[in-house]
Amino acid sequence: MGELLKAASATAAQPGRRSGGRWARALGWTVAALLVLAVLGVVGVSVYVGWSLSHPAPRPVDGHPGQLGLVYETVAFESSDGVPLSGWLLPASQGPGGSQTVILAHGYTSNRLQPSVPALELARALVESGFNVLMFDFRNSGESGGKVTTLGYREVNDIYGAVAWLKRERPAQAEKIGVIGFSMGAVTAIMAAAGEPAIEAVVADSPFSDLRSYLRQNMPIWTGLPDVPFTWVIMTVLPPLIGLDVDAVSPVARMPRLEQPVLLIHTDQDDVIPAAESQALAAAGRPDRTELWLVPGTRHVGARSVDPAAYDARVIAFFREALGPAGAGGE
Repeated sequence: MGELLKAASATAAQPGRRSGGRWARALGWTVAALLVLAVLGVVGVSVYVGWSLSHPAPRPVDGHPGQLGLVYETVAFESSDGVPLSGWLLPASQGPGGSQTVILAHGYTSNRLQPSVPALELARALVESGFNVLMFDFRNSGESGGKVTTLGYREVNDIYGAVAWLKRERPAQAEKIGVIGFSMGAVTAIMAAAGEPAIEAVVADSPFSDLRSYLRQNMPIWTGLPDVPFTWVIMTVLPPLIGLDVDAVSPVARMPRLEQPVLLIHTDQDDVIPAAESQALAAAGRPDRTELWLVPGTRHVGARSVDPAAYDARVIAFFREALGPAGAGGE
């Protein structure tokens, strides 16, 4: 009798065990599926946001130098890697020959007008002081070609193209060349100067010092997404998709090699790119060739808005010292 009861009890328990095992397996598969969906969701959002940031819609060029009474010529040239670029050349309004040209390099999602400065007012101050000015749109900006923005990695080829065009097509106006850049344009200007000796002076307004370290700390500002897990995913997945070498965008690595004088400008409480970025660049540069000017303020690329006359005077004095008296020819 006891053996029969044990057998009956075991038989009755088997369906329950089988049912419990099925539930456990189902729960395991459900959790795994949810994890896969979560990972795919994070990757999908990261790719979408990162792609959007690297493919901003070009801002229309809705003004022109004539509105400020400036003479200008519409010009077109190619970057050193073949991207068509568009811009304006403004001749110096005084000085014998106007043999020095300053190239303006705008920031991320902006265009040659750089409204936050605004660039046309700065250009007027430069041409009235005897400098020619070349204003142009980086790739995927304004009226230029290209579909992707790479925060300086490929934009450096745009500055190389601008310099080559000036030397080839306007040699009398480009015996001495300087560049002033803003944010992304400031980063690009420093990198271009390291690779192009024809650039003899750089003003860098509000640059970052190293793209990888900057994005690691500030990606949420750009994306509006939580740092974890999105920063790592975006920085891992996006660069191969758009052909970006993040580690190559490092102006701080180039500063020690620069022979050209560099003026770094930053608002001391910049709310997008901290002033510490320019301080790091200044510390890496040659002490006898590098200046740092911190201006009270919080707005990114906002130094000129604090005191336009003082800003223009400082920039013009720097270029006069670095390139020689306005209108003077090269040696």
